[in-house]
Amino acid sequence: MTIKTQFFTTPIYYVNAKPHLGHAYTSIAADVSTRFKQMQGYRTFFLTGTDEHGDKIVQAAEKQNSTPKEYADKISQLFQDILPVLNIKNDYFIRTTDENHKKIVKAVLSKIHDSGDIYFSSYEGLYCFGCERFYQERELVDGKCPDHGTAPEVIKESNYFFKMSKYQDWLIDHINTHPDFIRPDQYRTEILSFLKEPLEDLCISRPKTRLTWGITLPFDENFVTYVWFDALVNYISALGYPDSDTFRTFWPGARHFVAKDIIKPHGIYWPIMLKAAGIDIYGGLNVHGFWNVQGSKMSKSIGNVTDPHQVTDTYGTDAFRYFLMREMVFGLDANFTEQTLVSRINSDLANDLGNVFSRVLSMNQRYFKGKIKGADTRIETQKNLSLKSDAQAAVDEFSMAMEKCEFHKGIQAVWHFISILNKYIDTNEPWTLAKDESTLPVLETLMYNLIESLRVVSCLIYPVMPQTSADMQKTLGIQKTDGGFYTLQEAAVWGQIKTASVLPDPQMLFPRIDVEKAPPKELSTPVKSFKPPLKEEITIDDFAKIDLRTATVVKAEKIENSSKLLKLTVDLGAETRQVIAGIAKDYAPEEIIGKQVIVVANLKQAHLMGELSQGMILAASNKKGLVLSGFDKPVKPGNCVK
Repeated sequence: MTIKTQFFTTPIYYVNAKPHLGHAYTSIAADVSTRFKQMQGYRTFFLTGTDEHGDKIVQAAEKQNSTPKEYADKISQLFQDILPVLNIKNDYFIRTTDENHKKIVKAVLSKIHDSGDIYFSSYEGLYCFGCERFYQERELVDGKCPDHGTAPEVIKESNYFFKMSKYQDWLIDHINTHPDFIRPDQYRTEILSFLKEPLEDLCISRPKTRLTWGITLPFDENFVTYVWFDALVNYISALGYPDSDTFRTFWPGARHFVAKDIIKPHGIYWPIMLKAAGIDIYGGLNVHGFWNVQGSKMSKSIGNVTDPHQVTDTYGTDAFRYFLMREMVFGLDANFTEQTLVSRINSDLANDLGNVFSRVLSMNQRYFKGKIKGADTRIETQKNLSLKSDAQAAVDEFSMAMEKCEFHKGIQAVWHFISILNKYIDTNEPWTLAKDESTLPVLETLMYNLIESLRVVSCLIYPVMPQTSADMQKTLGIQKTDGGFYTLQEAAVWGQIKTASVLPDPQMLFPRIDVEKAPPKELSTPVKSFKPPLKEEITIDDFAKIDLRTATVVKAEKIENSSKLLKLTVDLGAETRQVIAGIAKDYAPEEIIGKQVIVVANLKQAHLMGELSQGMILAASNKKGLVLSGFDKPVKPGNCVK
């Protein structure tokens, strides 16, 4: 049987700056696609790395009183260090200062030179030092570089040129006959529009009188290679071009991930370089938009560059990965604010995914002491309780979207399924079924469908949130012993949860973030952990005035028109009381019944939302939400807390 293969790459990141949000997005997108293809049964290879030659590296090194190599080593290490922080599983990290890469760049240059496609000539043109490239006047905006906003300098010098114009018609035909070659479609259209104008030959060298930090041309030691001609070759040098099994296995399935600002080198220079060198053309180019921060494109000068370390330290890696994949429509620009991130965490991760996971397992714990009961197919049919078709639809829609890099749609398909689960619970009211012994078989069938659905959700979120997927599967008792993942085929097979196994109490996957106590700041500035200030000291006599009592929650229900409040009936031993608690965003009503809590019993009565509250329940807050206080052993209701 032929094994399907796929090769994914990020651009190799230029080491003139530290890793930021844009770098993180591209790497995570490639990682998500890699994991998805693995779920489809593909054998994959995932490459990332750093681009380390050129004028800008020399300038950056000089500012730090360092050599270019010392500077490149330091920044390249930062890019390597961020990968585990983002839970990115690359197969190889390449540096353009690697000796093997230099060797292959020279081999490709020699091959193209020997074929007659490289020639020596004098040239005068408009050169942008920021881009390290010559511009045509038609490419400028108001006479300035479109990326840097500065007027390019007129430079006249002798250099080596690559006959790109020779291959212009071939490239147009290749793009037209391979509609999937550049996607989304707007970037395919952009490249074809650019190719309507005559294609200039590419200057592929820089004289050593101006720049020495680069790969020396194999046919003229007085020149170094143009940084783009050097950098693009990394995609084949990392695979061991031309003779390695790795190259032969993975290069035919190559797909590059890039941001839209480097579409021209990847969509024009690179395929023509490959054609001229007699190398098969890569499979396709996936182009994404920019991340704007605080409404503007990221820029060190305006101070809105977002550090991935700060985001993951504050909110967690999976939450960050989820937000980036859900918020951006691949190919279009998106806006990053901390407020939007927190909103996504609270609504999508805490309220939707976290709540349904906790809700289902808590009910299973309460009704069956954690034991998984089987589903009665006869009852499923009679009561229309099967969720199998909904699960299959989620798998199918997820797969179609992810295949096209429509990550937001893939996630939406999973979250639509989660919304079906919540509606399924509310409609069928398992807490009502639990009150009547005659309806227990119905309850068993209902709970099995819910738990099996959680298994499907845990499989589908794996590419985007691998750690959360593993946490869910560990709780469900289905985690693979080798730490691996479930394929899409395995995810779609209904009925994988084993009956009679016992599940533990659920963990809180994504507790809510209390934005009232911790209003989000922008992550382009340092973010500290949210800690309320200590209040003024009190005496032991002051503390003695507070009557803390143990209590058991015997009833809980939502309060109409309130998203925060639950109406609880608590057993205080000698009496029962009604207490209004602001915990609805962290605990479902059925989840809190039976819990032992601490009540402030002598708090003055108050009316909240028209309901009488005869006390207060104690809870602790952290950046992820509220956690009820309690006891590690059962206690009698009404006991004093000392």
